[in-house]
Amino acid sequence: MTASPTMPTVVLVHGAWADGSSWQRVIPLLLAADVPVVAVQNPTTSLADDVAATARTLATVAGPVVLVGHSWGGAVITQAGNDPKVKALVYVAAFAPKAGETVGDQVGRHEAPPALGKIIDDGAGFLTLSAAGWIEDVAQDLPETEARVLCATQPPLAASTFGDKVEQAAWETRPTWYIVSAQDRIVSVALERELAAAMNAQTSEVAAGHLSLLSQPEAVAGVILDAVRATAASL
Repeated sequence: MTASPTMPTVVLVHGAWADGSSWQRVIPLLLAADVPVVAVQNPTTSLADDVAATARTLATVAGPVVLVGHSWGGAVITQAGNDPKVKALVYVAAFAPKAGETVGDQVGRHEAPPALGKIIDDGAGFLTLSAAGWIEDVAQDLPETEARVLCATQPPLAASTFGDKVEQAAWETRPTWYIVSAQDRIVSVALERELAAAMNAQTSEVAAGHLSLLSQPEAVAGVILDAVRATAASL
């Protein structure tokens, strides 16, 4: 793929207990295709805070955007994606609330995945995930050493985020892609499929755990590039 004046920029939004380095294996594949890309660094303190951080990144981009969200980042792009620069959305094992809905609402619709029982509450309003949760349930298809690094570097997630409501769902008005992680153990696979169908998203499944962006970056980058090509062709 060759860059052009109408080539969309890919803006990547990470999930909970993570940061922009979550995309470290996807970014080189996008750059190799001459696609401009930037990763957002969200504080994961509230939906409003994360949407504001994403909006600041979007403000630095001159042209059209393909906005990509992993996990909790799906809720963020659902709200932040209403920016007129955003022409397409890509969800990676991600939440996608409708207007007036919360991530907690979506979690509660299905049987709790195993990792949810391994969340640690610090008693001060913030949550982390135990080492066992990382090794057994979130990064189970990555080397254990890597899972332990992810555990050691995780930022806390405000527990209140589960009650933050989306005000306007960008997926209602934009082309959408969804990557289901068929071996997910922290977001319900049934929920992922349900959300993809509700959004009428172009859907693919990968035989991966929750962190497909690290365990199968080629598959994730491939879907993002599909969205970039379709967006460029429509401009």
